[in-house]
Amino acid sequence: MAKTRVAHQFGMGTSIRSRNYTEACARAIRDALWHNSLNVADAFGFPREAMLIDVEIGVQKPEQVNTEALLAVFPYGQPSITLTKGGLDVDKPDGSGTSVIANAAIIVSFDMEPNHD
Repeated sequence: MAKTRVAHQFGMGTSIRSRNYTEACARAIRDALWHNSLNVADAFGFPREAMLIDVEIGVQKPEQVNTEALLAVFPYGQPSITLTKGGLDVDKPDGSGTSVIANAAIIVSFDMEPNHD
């Protein structure tokens, strides 16, 4: 069986006031997932639990992200999360805080046999 990509989804999330990196990442995941209604599991005849979900998230302070909380966002499938330094931290002009922006890329794959006709 070969891991075969079937969909890419992208999203952005923010934490405007609380500088919560985990919440910004969770919002980026939800943004990517909720913009689409992909029925790829059904289309290929697989159960939803067979979806291999690779998530890469860019955020300025990846060490402050709780990946277990992010895994809980996914209703099914087998998600794995990779955090990297990216996104943006934007300081407020008056110095009263920082807004956090996270970017997420989600790749959905299945273990599939290639069709050799």
